[in-house]
Amino acid sequence: MTKPLDITPGPTQPAPAPLIAVDRAVAELRRGAVVALRGPAGRVAYALAAEAATPDSLANLTTLAGSKPFLVLTGRRVGVLELAPPQPGTLRLDMDGGLSAEACAWLADPVVRDVPRPDLNALTLSPLDPESAAAASVNLAKLARLLPATVVAVPPAGALLLQGVLVVDAADTAAYPVNAARSLRLISQAKVPLEGAENARIASFRPADGGIEHLAIIIGEPDGDQPVLTRLHSECFTGDLLGSLRCDCGDQLRGAIAEIGQAGSGILLYLSQEGRGIGLVNKLRAYELQDGGFDTLDANLQLGFDDDERIYHPAARMLALLGVTSVRLLTNNPLKVQALAAHGVTVAERVPHVFPSNGHNRNYLATKANRSGHMF
Repeated sequence: MTKPLDITPGPTQPAPAPLIAVDRAVAELRRGAVVALRGPAGRVAYALAAEAATPDSLANLTTLAGSKPFLVLTGRRVGVLELAPPQPGTLRLDMDGGLSAEACAWLADPVVRDVPRPDLNALTLSPLDPESAAAASVNLAKLARLLPATVVAVPPAGALLLQGVLVVDAADTAAYPVNAARSLRLISQAKVPLEGAENARIASFRPADGGIEHLAIIIGEPDGDQPVLTRLHSECFTGDLLGSLRCDCGDQLRGAIAEIGQAGSGILLYLSQEGRGIGLVNKLRAYELQDGGFDTLDANLQLGFDDDERIYHPAARMLALLGVTSVRLLTNNPLKVQALAAHGVTVAERVPHVFPSNGHNRNYLATKANRSGHMF
């Protein structure tokens, strides 16, 4: 007897205070405001997105903290700038004479235009404690889908927090992706006939803080007692919606829906992780770098990101809420198999998911195969 999936919307739960604090801090950073991060022993740092660095914002940050700002970059970005060997974590960059907005732009953004190169000999680098408030500011920038670079100023020990500046704990920024995924709830669902799969419905999942939703496309009547044919698909505005030829995402999305439809039942999880988790704006920056000769992975590294910033806690949580414990995974990416298994989902089979290349995405697919281990 078939065990139907549970697609009943669940009760809304109050959002934990740490989730709310991080969500609000993300909004502040995105609009160019200063955020206060509280690290171990209550030590505070004021932070500004490097993208928002202007003479006025730097002067304001200096006034708020009562100290000279410094730049925080990832070890990846420092490595491509050849200021130090590539390394995990984040580094503090101090500049003799003080940090300028132009120096911030040149150091943080590889596609910046018409900005003079700063005197790199005037820079002093030092690694940051990964649990520190300064390091957490880069976590926050990533959550905001901004460049992973911040300008930070640390007030003197014992200084009082200023009113009107949002405060968030550094530890909460690091824990946010997992905690947000754990708080996902099935919010709504409806029948949506699709080309290639007319018997389909879409279910939406939202974290408790009201953040970014993920979707599940449920085709037919999957049997929860059997391994369910499943595809994890990270959103791709350019490929999925516009039909971009730079990637194979649109082919994979429509091909997966058609294959699941032909099989009779299955699930496609549509995950809000544009550009391997770096966001659409940063993906367009990466495209510009690719036009200059970098491959997909190196473009991400140029921006200061890891080659893949995606996490799979949301996918595992969505499957659990639907009552799915075992899948036949439509993928060419062995990391997805490992990630689901690490989150308690049994991958009974990897089902190949290959489509022909075109003149625009041939190098992209070669990079996937040769550097990311995709199995075509």
